[in-house]
Amino acid sequence: MLTRVISGFFLVVILGITMLFGGWVLFGATLLISMVGFNELIRATHVRPDESKICGVELVGYIGILAYYIVLAFPQAKPFLMAPVILTIMGMMLVYVFAFPKYDAAQAMAAAFSFIYAPVLLSYIYQTRMMENGIFIVWLVFIASWICDTSAYFVGVLLGKHKLAPVLSPKKSIEGAVGGVCGAALVGFLYALVLQKAGVTFVAGDVLKAFPLIAAVGSVLSQIGDLAASGIKRNNDIKDYGKLIPGHGGIMDRFDSVIVTAPLIYYGAMLLLHL
Repeated sequence: MLTRVISGFFLVVILGITMLFGGWVLFGATLLISMVGFNELIRATHVRPDESKICGVELVGYIGILAYYIVLAFPQAKPFLMAPVILTIMGMMLVYVFAFPKYDAAQAMAAAFSFIYAPVLLSYIYQTRMMENGIFIVWLVFIASWICDTSAYFVGVLLGKHKLAPVLSPKKSIEGAVGGVCGAALVGFLYALVLQKAGVTFVAGDVLKAFPLIAAVGSVLSQIGDLAASGIKRNNDIKDYGKLIPGHGGIMDRFDSVIVTAPLIYYGAMLLLHL
């Protein structure tokens, strides 16, 4: 537990620094996390026929991640952001076809899924931070995921009686899930209120409604993402995705809920805050 707390503290410090600086600092951190997350998923889903070396579809994935983030780095190129995604999926299909039967269909589809799931969805952390007033909005990603997770845990311990997903995650309860949503919404509202009191100019009455709503909906997705990541681990008989973060596991173990929450926060902010 002590190791988990210490590593969690340093993770929050590093996260805070990258979010405050934004720009190329956050860009580099997000790219690195995306690469590691993709690697963890490739290993977890047994895409590599030989664990000792990078396989063809994995190599295409790494090239695709770099191409995607290069396009992402230049705002004027944003209309072409889907091009690297499409070309990467097609590249994986080509490797699958011309190397057949080295890879089976499940490996090719797992590689494509891993590319979308980790690098592309994670990029919305960077995209949210770089939008107008993103330095304030991006924290909703972590309120909707990590605050939700913490609230769900304590409410579940105190009040949990009905299992949420008994086969997939026996310790999670419906009461805990509801507590997680309420906790995220409450912190989202308090966060907006603090910003308003601090004189942040873009925070008006609508934001006092928008922030808790975005956080609440995001927290629902974060719990789905957490359960989905647990399902992948159970399907592949692994306990953790990696050992990079002491006491937490791998990148995918710590960012599983953030991954699916980030796009919702980005589009929710655009819709409700008219950015």
